[in-house]
Amino acid sequence: MAETEATLLRQFPLFLPQNRAKTVYEGFISAQGRDFHLRLLLPKDLQLRNARLLCSWQLKAVLNGYHHIVQQRMQQSPDLVSFMMELKMLLEVALKNKKEPYVLPPPPKFYSSLIGEIRALGWDKLVYVDPCFSPIKLKADVSGREHLITVKLKAKYPAESPDCVVDFPVPFSVSWTPQSSLISIYSQFLAALESLKTFWDVMDEIDEKTWVLEPEKPTRSATARRIVLGNNISINIEVDPRHPTMLPECCFLGADHVVKPLGIRLSRNIHLWDPENSLLQNLKNVLEIDFPARAILEKSDFSMDCGICYAYQLDGAIPDQVCDNSQCGQSFHYICLYEWLRGLLTSRQSFNIMFGECPYCSKPITLKMSGRKA
Repeated sequence: MAETEATLLRQFPLFLPQNRAKTVYEGFISAQGRDFHLRLLLPKDLQLRNARLLCSWQLKAVLNGYHHIVQQRMQQSPDLVSFMMELKMLLEVALKNKKEPYVLPPPPKFYSSLIGEIRALGWDKLVYVDPCFSPIKLKADVSGREHLITVKLKAKYPAESPDCVVDFPVPFSVSWTPQSSLISIYSQFLAALESLKTFWDVMDEIDEKTWVLEPEKPTRSATARRIVLGNNISINIEVDPRHPTMLPECCFLGADHVVKPLGIRLSRNIHLWDPENSLLQNLKNVLEIDFPARAILEKSDFSMDCGICYAYQLDGAIPDQVCDNSQCGQSFHYICLYEWLRGLLTSRQSFNIMFGECPYCSKPITLKMSGRKA
């Protein structure tokens, strides 16, 4: 039973039991990059054939015409994990079979006017254009950074506003009239880049001068950084793109006996924050620390591998659960620690908190259950 529940959590981390009897499950199932909400009500004997599946209207719309198959699988699946796997496969097929409406190709004038606009803008700014001239990808170099914008034109262009895709930390909306063109889009793109210059300066300094754990390869839209402070200690900051030099949201990750003094320093020195200084310099001042740089350190300087699977990354996750014993401080992946505690006869669960023993030092350790992806 425990193995089945661990498999369910690993395969569907956003679909969790809502009561101790495990007769109610609720959460999300993912397919084709989309998440769909569902709720499953099981009888007291936990038999799937007598269960009731409640779907969101979006999930109902996708599965329209497949309801008899869903009922059949619910009757025949040996356990909940098997049913959820089959439901996911069915959802993938249903999404794949949805047909896009046919759209007539635009007239020749559409292409000739676009070529004229690209010529006026400058061919050197063009990165990519497909044979149908949609999408069109353009580039801009600002402060030594290359930025891209993908313009998805519609058949009624320029009467109809195109869709624009950018790697920005804030929404990018284009002011559009039937007289607008690629040139007006590009000028608005440049203005937006200029407004975000300070934000990217701040984030680049952090990436260059500290050891960033997550994200491993940050995009230009990423506003968060998890930065090494010491052995199994890190800080997660969330920077406001509109006010990048102001105090960011801070969350310390590590054992309580190490994290608490850092929180006290932050509160005590908050008055030292100076928006005229860089964000990194301000963090150094208020926390009274120097950030170790990865360029001068080896990974072996920090024992950050999971103490259970002995790996650093597991399905994109890094060890972020830490033993609070000051003599131990070993870190673990969330899913590894969960499965470890689930296998211990001495472990217990109270609401969404699991209590057990650390695999390394056998001292008490807790794990807060969550619906996050492992």
